[in-house]
Parts: sequence; structure tokens; C-alpha cells
Amino acid sequence: MAGIKKWFQGLKLNVKFTIICLVCVMLPIIGLSAWLFRSMEDNMINEKANAMLYKLSKGYDQAVKNVDSINMSTQFFLSDQGLKSFLLAQKGGKPYTAEELMEFYNSDIASLERMVNNNTSLYQIRVYVDSGDMQEMMPILYRLERMEKQPWAQTESLYGWKYGYEDKLFSTYGQLYRDRRILSLVTSMETYGQGEIGILEVAMYMDTMFPLVYDSAQEEWTCFVDGEGVCYFAEENDTPENRLLVEKIVRENSAKENSGGDPIVYTSESEDGRIIAGYQQIRELGGALVSINDISDEVGRIYTHRTWFIISGLVVLGLLTLAVNGVIKGMLGHFYNILHAIREVQKGDLDVVIENCGTDEMGELGSQINKMLVNIKQLTDDNLKHELLVKNTEIRALQNQINAHFIYNVLESVKMMAEIDEKYDISDAITALGKLLRYSMKWTSGNVTVEEELEYIRNYLKLINLRFDYEIYLSVKIPEVIRKQEIPKMSLQPIVENAIYHGIEQMAEDTNIYIKGVVDGEDCVIEITDAGKGMSKEEVKNLYKKINGEMEASGGSGNGIGLKNVQDRIKMNFGEEYGIEIASKLGCFTKIMVKIPMAGNERPRI
Repeated sequence: MAGIKKWFQGLKLNVKFTIICLVCVMLPIIGLSAWLFRSMEDNMINEKANAMLYKLSKGYDQAVKNVDSINMSTQFFLSDQGLKSFLLAQKGGKPYTAEELMEFYNSDIASLERMVNNNTSLYQIRVYVDSGDMQEMMPILYRLERMEKQPWAQTESLYGWKYGYEDKLFSTYGQLYRDRRILSLVTSMETYGQGEIGILEVAMYMDTMFPLVYDSAQEEWTCFVDGEGVCYFAEENDTPENRLLVEKIVRENSAKENSGGDPIVYTSESEDGRIIAGYQQIRELGGALVSINDISDEVGRIYTHRTWFIISGLVVLGLLTLAVNGVIKGMLGHFYNILHAIREVQKGDLDVVIENCGTDEMGELGSQINKMLVNIKQLTDDNLKHELLVKNTEIRALQNQINAHFIYNVLESVKMMAEIDEKYDISDAITALGKLLRYSMKWTSGNVTVEEELEYIRNYLKLINLRFDYEIYLSVKIPEVIRKQEIPKMSLQPIVENAIYHGIEQMAEDTNIYIKGVVDGEDCVIEITDAGKGMSKEEVKNLYKKINGEMEASGGSGNGIGLKNVQDRIKMNFGEEYGIEIASKLGCFTKIMVKIPMAGNERPRI
């Protein structure tokens, strides 16, 4: 705010007046236009959402009506006494004469067939009977082996709702009806004491049950999701992207189901743009309708209009700026004459005289300046008789040694500059670097706590992660009692550094470093595990030789110098029984175990 104020104060007076006038004009226009376009967007979204609510409610009502029709047809067949008597006779093996079969067909079967034909919403109603010698009476009665051709007959659960299958009863059906899928309610026909006497299939076309699903367009489409989470689309909308979107919506809204069964409609962001999503539970079918309306184009058009409005406004603003500035300059012409005279005086010309001062406020100012110039000329003549002496002060010698305190102050200043510019990543990196320098330059004690070393590692990883395109995550699980233990300074960090450069860096992918502490009697073990490339048994063997001094640790990658230094310092501080152990599996991990004594149990130093 102070910077803006200073900038504004440095502007010319006509520019200030121009800015003030433009602000007073443009702010209401900007506010009004923002409200207008926001209202346009909200109204469009509300209109689409209300339309979806209406469609889902209508689709739900249509589905419930069809379900009622199927249930009523099912109950009609289950309660038909003539059909029951025939099925009981077939189960009991009672033979029928040709006359009895004709009578049954012309009366009971014909009546059932008329009922099916009169219900135009139904596709077929079929009864399957487990009787190999039964005379089939199409389109109602079929032998059980015929049912085995249907896709739903192979499912684990034979009874209940079956969705989206082709009619395979006869081979010709697949050609005639291959473009229309079927759903059905399969019910067991049972009588007291006789058990199951038949299987009833009441079928309907999917597009009859769910007209919304099959009337979908590319931008606005609907699908049905059954109780098992299987999605049923119109063929043109059945894409992997749409399936993933439907699964997400079902997950988000399954917990919001309400007893009233009202549709849930809301706006959401998808990978392809802005959408309106609708969710309508159909408890009668154990599933739900999911509707999607891609409004990205409509929103995009509103944003395009807004962009052109802004561009037009900027053009008008430019023209208005020129016009207002010209008017104000004309109004301030006398003021600028006085200002020009003052600038000439600043250059040393004291003979300037402001002409035509006038009688207004500006004229009075010009008259007073003329009088002031006369007085200045007199004073200047007096002052020319005196010489001014100038003394030069010596510059202190700079410190020729930059100490740590100076470095911290410099880093703090750079950090503040980054925060002022809202470069928070740089600020965090400088903070981490400062902590690293403070830790590494503070050699007041040979030993530090495990917690201090962990804090150093955290700051180290923050800086390391700046270098890479991938992330190295640190997971720490160390009991409080171990965090308070003392270890030689810079004992754990070289192990982490070694894990990064020799185990993780070549993989170039997100990974983890795990640090775990375990109390082992009077000792404790700190395990550092990286999910890096690991080492073979031969590499582990050679590394042991290097850190134990049996092989020269120099040159090449994985030379073991850092680990050898850690090993030597731990043994010097705590004794030969303490130090480093290594476990690794090629392509999987490397684990470095640092064993140290618990506080009060240290062995005499060697």
C-alpha cells in the first residue's frame, strides 16, 4: 500500500485527476458487469439444474411405473390357477391328452398371451418348466433347457432383476433384436408342499424402462447403475472416461441417499470441463440413475462474451483516458505555466517572470512566486560572497572476515525479500539452508541429540527436493526416549545422503526414506531404510570391508567414505561393540542400522 501511495504521489496532477475520474466511472461499471456475467452464469446453471431435476424425476416416475407393471404381471402369473394346475401336473408326471392340451392352450395360455399383448410396455413373459417331455406353448411355456441359453441363467444368483442382456432364446432373436437390450424380473414359482414348479421371466426393453438413458446426447447423457455397481449406457456414451465419472458420482452420493428418494443435482469440475451431475436413487430396482450435462460450452460462451466485453471496455477506457486528460490539461493550463517557471528557476534562471497572473487562485500564486524570486536573487547575491567548505569523512574499513552472524543476517534479509515478493518456496528453502548452516557451524559440542540430527535431516531433504523433479518423503517413527539420546554430530545425515545419491537418485521417481528407532535392552538401534535400487550380496560384502577399513574407500560411486566416517566416530565415542550394520536386497531396499548405547549406559571411550 505504501508503494502504491508513493507511486501515485509521483504522478502529474492531470494524470491524478484523470485516474480519479476514470476510477469513479469504471468501478461501478466493472462491478455491474461482474454481477451481470455472474448472474448470467448462475441463471444458466440453475436452468440446467432445474431441467435435470425435472428429467430425473420424470425418469424415476417412468421407471417406478414400469416396475409396478412388471410386478403386477408377475403376481398375475403367480396367482393364475390354471397355469399352477398345469405346472403341478407336469411336476407330478401326470400325462395330458391332446384334447386337454388344446383346451389348456386355447383357454389359459391364450388368456395369458392376451394379457401380455395388451401391456405394450412388456417385451415377453415366459415360464420355464423342468420337464423334458412337456409340449412347449409359445410364447408362454418353455422347457427348462431353453432357459439355459439366456445370459442371466449362468449368473450366480438366478432370481431377481437382470439387466442389459440379449434375448438368446432362439438364434434368430439375436439378429432381430441385437440393437435393443432387455431387463427382466426372474421369479421362482412355488406351491406349498411341492416346492418350485417353474421359473417366471417378466421381460421389458431397457429403453422402455429407462428412456432417459437411450435418449441421451453427447453433451447430456444418462446411465443406470445397478446394485452391483454395473453401468448401463447408450452405446454412443459408453466410454472409459464416462464410466470413471459415473463411478465417482455414485461414490460421492451413495451416502447422501434420503428416505424421500429426491434427486440430487449439483455442479462439479471434471477433467473435460464444467458439468452438472444428477443422482436419482431407484430403490425399487436397487440402483440409481446418474445424469451428466456438460455445460463447458455454455460457460465458455459466457466467458467469451465477458472477454470481449473487457476488451471493448479497455478500448473505451483508452479513448476516455485521452479525452479526460485533454480536458483536464486545458483546465490546468495556467498551473502548468507556473510550474514551468518554477522548473526554470530550479535550473538557475532567476530572471524568470510569470506573465498574466490573473486574479484567481492561480494568479495569486503566480504573483507571490514573482515576489519570492526577487527576494531569492537578493539572497543569492549575498551568499556568493561566502565560500562553503566541505569536509570528507573517512570510510570505515570493511570487515575482512565474514562471520556466521553476518551470513544468518544476510539469509534473513533474502528470506524477507522472497516473502515480500510472495516467493514462499524460495523463503522456505532459505529458512532450511539457514538452519543447516547454523547447525553445521555450531561446534560447541561434539554430540547432539537424535532429535536435533533429525531436524537437520528434514531441512537437508527440503533442499534436496528442490533439485529433483521427484519427491523424497521422510517417515520417522522413533520413540521419545531415543530422540533424547546423544550421538556424534552429523552421524545420521551422511547415511541419508548416501541413500539419496547411491540408492534413489538413479531411479528418479517418488520414493521414501524411513527412519525407525528400536530399544534393544540397554542399547538402541536407529534404522534408516531407503526404497532405492538396493545392493547385491557382493556389493554389501565390499561395502562392509570399506567401512571397516579392510578395503580402501576411494573413487567411484558408492565408495563408502561417508559411512566409514560415521562408523569410526561411533566406535570412538561408544566402543567397538557399537557401529553400523547393513541389510540390502537388490532392486528393493537398503537398510543401515546404527547401534548406540542408551543414556547412562555408555562404555568408556577408547
